[in-house]
Order: sequence, then structure tokens, then C-alpha cells
Amino acid sequence: MRTLIIIKPDAVQRGLIGRILARFEEKGIKIVALKMIHIHKELAEKHYDEHKGKAFYENLIKYISSESSRAVVGVLEGHNIVPVVRKICGSTNPQESELGTLRGDFGMHTGRNIIHASDSEESAKREIALFFTEEELHEYTRIDEDWVYE
Repeated sequence: MRTLIIIKPDAVQRGLIGRILARFEEKGIKIVALKMIHIHKELAEKHYDEHKGKAFYENLIKYISSESSRAVVGVLEGHNIVPVVRKICGSTNPQESELGTLRGDFGMHTGRNIIHASDSEESAKREIALFFTEEELHEYTRIDEDWVYE
């Protein structure tokens, strides 16, 4: 199974890319695609289409498509990956996130919650296709996979 993550502009600006990716790798999660991009407004609107009309939508689009920063998008792979990654990320509101989660450790406000993670397998498939071509998704075996999974 695969899921999409977006290390958002606030995390990029704060120099947290490596620390965030390390959490996933230390857990045994495989990174199968990764790139730094500017998320243009049109792509942001497609990605966050389900939130259109909500009070926070316009600010979210402005923030994620900021001209002054970039985002890092990635595809992670592993068993039961969607709920595992969401647990590592923590609650959408960082002030409600447990310490030890990415948002609990690095976030302070919902509008600057450092990371996006797909919320379902269906969303993951749709979101991955928005940001990556099939050629950009890489198949490989990590040497420690036998020590991570039974």
C-alpha cells in the first residue's frame, strides 16, 4: 500500500524536512518517490477540492501555494500505511496532537500543521496521481524489510 505526504511550506521554511522524513524511515516505512515543488494554485485546488466552500479553504490554498516557499511531496509504502502515517503525523490540530507525533512535536496551529497525509486508500491513489507519474514511483526492496515485517 502507498500514501501521499506533503511536507508543507512552514516545515520547509523551518528546516524540518530531514527530521520529518527520518521519522518515517526509522519506523521502517519505505519512501518510493520524493520531490520538492511549488504547488501552483490550480493543483492546490484540485488536491483540496473536498474542502471547497469551507471557512479555511481560501487560506489553505494561499498557504500551500505560497510563492515564497516550496513543499516536499512524497509517496510512502508499507503495510497498513495510511493509518500508520496518519498516527505518526498526529491530529490535524497540533495543540491536540500527542507529543511524539510530528504535529505534536513541531506544530502550534491548525493553519500551520507542517504535514499532509492521505486520509484513505482511495484518497491516496487520487492524490498520488495528482503529484506523480508512474515513472516517478520506484519499486525496490529495503535491506531491513525482513526485520520490519513478519
